[in-house]
Amino acid sequence: MSNPASADSQIPVIDVRSSMQRRPGRTGKIEKARNPRRAMTRLVLYLKPYKLSLGLVMAFVLVFSIFGLAGPYLMGVAIDTFIGGKDIPGLLRTAVLMLAVYVGCNLFQVVANWIMAKVSQLALRELRRDLFTHLQTLSMGFFDTHAAGGLMSRLTNDIDAINQAVSQNVISLLSSVVTMLGILVAMFMLNHWLALASLIVVPIMLWFTRFVAKYTRKGFRDLQKNLGELNAVAEEAISGQRVIKAFRRNESAIEAFREKNQAVFEAGVYANSYALLLMPLTAVLGSFFVIVVASLGGWFALRGLVSVGMIATFINYGQNFTSPLRQLANLYNSIQAALAGAERVFEIIDTPSEIPDSITAVPVPSIEGRVSFQSVQFSYTPGHRVITDFSLEVAAGETIALVGPTGAGKTTIINLLTRFYEIDGGSISIDGRDIREYRKADLRRSLGLVLQDTFLFADSVLENIRYGRLEATDDECVEAARMAEADHFIRQLPQGYRTNLSERAGNLSQGQRQLLSITRAILSDPGILILDEATSSVDTRTEARIQKALLRLMEGRTSFVIAHRLSTIRDADKVVVIDGGKIVEQGSHQELLDLKGFYHHLFVSQFKGNAI
Repeated sequence: MSNPASADSQIPVIDVRSSMQRRPGRTGKIEKARNPRRAMTRLVLYLKPYKLSLGLVMAFVLVFSIFGLAGPYLMGVAIDTFIGGKDIPGLLRTAVLMLAVYVGCNLFQVVANWIMAKVSQLALRELRRDLFTHLQTLSMGFFDTHAAGGLMSRLTNDIDAINQAVSQNVISLLSSVVTMLGILVAMFMLNHWLALASLIVVPIMLWFTRFVAKYTRKGFRDLQKNLGELNAVAEEAISGQRVIKAFRRNESAIEAFREKNQAVFEAGVYANSYALLLMPLTAVLGSFFVIVVASLGGWFALRGLVSVGMIATFINYGQNFTSPLRQLANLYNSIQAALAGAERVFEIIDTPSEIPDSITAVPVPSIEGRVSFQSVQFSYTPGHRVITDFSLEVAAGETIALVGPTGAGKTTIINLLTRFYEIDGGSISIDGRDIREYRKADLRRSLGLVLQDTFLFADSVLENIRYGRLEATDDECVEAARMAEADHFIRQLPQGYRTNLSERAGNLSQGQRQLLSITRAILSDPGILILDEATSSVDTRTEARIQKALLRLMEGRTSFVIAHRLSTIRDADKVVVIDGGKIVEQGSHQELLDLKGFYHHLFVSQFKGNAI
């Protein structure tokens, strides 16, 4: 995680594609969902485009629920009419009809489940895409304050929690509600006194569910939050294995994981303990239901008010009535986890994007390369100014070396030029036009960056090079590699340019990764070139070869070079010395040495072997 307070923090480049636009009405600025009703409402918006399929699902649910209600009724008829009358043929016909009813019930349920599974996956695909797309529009400041593991948790754990609730439990939820309503209607049609007696359990169940919901919702929200933090610790530990082993910090990593794992454990126990209270309660209420119906029904039967078959029907309905209650108790855990996950997902979606292009933004024309910084001011956090009154004029084709101690603000200047961050005051212009008047995507496409921290993708070497210009041919990629002095080592790889890199290119040396980064910049053919410690990880011999390639690349282009090794910037047209976010000296390499000022001190101290 980079430190936003550090002026030279290396920020990973995120390519914000202009085609990635948020869907109107879905991912706009909406108040963050902090209650289940709002989270549910927003989830329903993702199901709305599939309302015809959902209507079909509802119809099938209604059909198989009615079939389920017909079974107990046919059982009562069989007892009163055919068993009592010893009508064997009639009993067999009823048995066959009951079999057909239950088979039809299950067939309709299977089809409904299949349709719902497809609809839910389509909706979740949209939600997952909207979340990832919105992440690509967020400012670099957002990523400074949010761990990658936590964001990954929202894309995986939270979406998975929603998936389980929607794809697996919606049918059960609808079926349970329809079945309970159908049973109530059927019972009142058969005998309203027995039906009223049966309703005793309903208000008890509703009250207890409301009571439990208050605590489980908080528990599952905390659980999802702690899972995100656990993922962040795990991702950081796995990515930083070399550093962990080098500094013998294995025990510290294990202890950090143990603490977060314990927090997940405690939140999980808290949430599930309350949620699981519903299970034994519904079991007790189910038994109580049967006792009430059997006792009252038996008393009615002794007085000839109801038949034995009706009592059997009511008992069967009673068991079927408490079964949905038990299902709802089972679903409650999953539903609460899904709503907690949804809140966390929408929290990210509601985060404002980086400042968008103005409606009058224009594409970047062919760049001449004149750059002007006028009284630029900037701070990563309010009250902590990093750049103060920075003014600099750069002529087209000039090579500008930015020099200064660590934390002086060199990389920050580059981040402002690329609009990774927005300035607090002043202006930056290219070819006489404020960069805020250009489209961001076009502006960044016109700038070629080679950063100190090289990021390569788990793909082939060729495709990593092609990332600089996606429409480039294989031959153009190879030619760029030759210019960057990378062709020789690439051809020595097992499959040459087709060699697949491991995650973060762990199967290459740091120097080789930097060579590929330079190759990518050469291929992009930028109007303005930015080299941020571009040769810091290569040996002196390789550096000399790269310098020749870079000089060819920089010819005729405006170039900004950041380098701690001052010997690499002797040929720069202008050396700009920065300290504390201000320009303290500027001039040619020899002019600054003759001044015997700040630059002279840096240069001399470096060749004495002191770090600068």
